[in-house]
Amino acid sequence: MSKMNPYEMFLKQVDEAAPFLNVEQEFIDILKEPKEVLEISIPLRLDDGSVKVVKGWRSHHNNALGPYKGGVRYHANVCKEEVMALSAWMSIKCATAMLPYGGGKGGIRIAPRELSTGELERMSRGFALGISRFMGTDIDIPAPDVYTTPQVMSWFLDTYEKVKGWSEPSCYTGKPLEIGGSLGRGDATARGGMYVLREALKDMGLFGKPLKATIQGYGNAGSFAHALYEEIGVTVVGASDSKGGTYNPKGLNYADLMKHKKTSGTVADYPGGDKVTTDEILQAPVDILIPAALEGVVNEGNAAKVKAKIVLELANGPTTPEADAILHEMGALVIPDVLANSGGVTVSCFEWIQGRTGDFWSEKTVHEKLDERLTQAFTEIWKIKKEHNIRMRQATYVRAMGRIISAMRFRGIWP
Repeated sequence: MSKMNPYEMFLKQVDEAAPFLNVEQEFIDILKEPKEVLEISIPLRLDDGSVKVVKGWRSHHNNALGPYKGGVRYHANVCKEEVMALSAWMSIKCATAMLPYGGGKGGIRIAPRELSTGELERMSRGFALGISRFMGTDIDIPAPDVYTTPQVMSWFLDTYEKVKGWSEPSCYTGKPLEIGGSLGRGDATARGGMYVLREALKDMGLFGKPLKATIQGYGNAGSFAHALYEEIGVTVVGASDSKGGTYNPKGLNYADLMKHKKTSGTVADYPGGDKVTTDEILQAPVDILIPAALEGVVNEGNAAKVKAKIVLELANGPTTPEADAILHEMGALVIPDVLANSGGVTVSCFEWIQGRTGDFWSEKTVHEKLDERLTQAFTEIWKIKKEHNIRMRQATYVRAMGRIISAMRFRGIWP
């Protein structure tokens, strides 16, 4: 298994794309470092009266294309290097989707399920207070990520506005509709992945044919993918979460599986399928594998056992560089996270625009704009892939890094 931390993965991905860019090394060097990283300690008053000190981070990677944009995650394994890597991937992702943003990311090292609702609110407000001087509509616009929700964004927004003393609905995205959220945000990550997958299937001559998929990670993105991808002829036959998986070669019923997940808290032990491990989900004999959880699940230790011909990365960084190379040699197409899951940040951008203008769009408009933007991105990246005969991830980085570096060149290196 790869021993790289997530930031080392990003650096290797940059190096693999750099030879196909005719740019000065100084710009590559700048892209390899975050501009600034804030580390904060949050004293959290627990319900029993004791205080627990919680660590949090917010990383600003690059803002040549516009203000920093990226989510905030709550997870027991969050660390500074992970947050830095995620902010760097956001720079690439925003450039990939042609958004007027740079990359940012935040995280708190905590197991949120161990907190009461009151503790979760106090911690969230503590983090929002800590980063309040570090963000804003034209500076850095946070959003939800792993184990953060529209409710958490509501606490963030309310804290920020009380600190600043004015209303600013566009300073956070992923909010409830009642306080400036956007229609179409809930399934945006999975829906964007569907549009990208559809275009890939067309170019591969597979669109319209019966295809099978497994989903590793049955959270927000993974569960929405199950519901949506049936629209383009993909049958989900396996799914897993942190507690285990379920598999049925004839297909899993979305409504029944979601009901079981909500009742039991897991897809494991679902009566409509056989109980399997996450490894078995990754190695199942299917056409499409959809990693939709955390980093590094497809690595040099298991990549050779992956049987899917398409890996659609709805998670951030689920495939290590070593695994990427192995899958390529095996003839599999890896559709990288910075393209495949960019629907979330794209609709966050739409929410930001709506919040700034006060003009809110219909769900149909949001879907149409998302489809148009990601179809264009895929088409341009696919062309680069063919021209240079390189992997899809390399092509995506070539295009995104080219856009960022072009903006940096116009701006100049100062100070």
